[in-house]
Amino acid sequence: MRTVLIIFGGFLLLGICVLVGRWLGGDNTKAMVVAAQVFIPIWLAAAGINMWACVAQVGYTVAEELPIFLLIFAMPAGAAAFVW
Repeated sequence: MRTVLIIFGGFLLLGICVLVGRWLGGDNTKAMVVAAQVFIPIWLAAAGINMWACVAQVGYTVAEELPIFLLIFAMPAGAAAFVW
């Protein structure tokens, strides 16, 4: 359930980035592309922090947490790549 909520948070953050890009850049598509490009490293850092928290605090190993990290990162980042 936690993974689903984090993925949902990623989609929410992507939506916020695209809306802010559209607000700042007008109706042109370049602003939305830049917003998607800005989102990807932010989301990579957020997913990495989540992975670190699971490894350091919960006690999972990196090998156990890596597939979850990839899933958490890939779904919203794939949507951002589609926007891009």
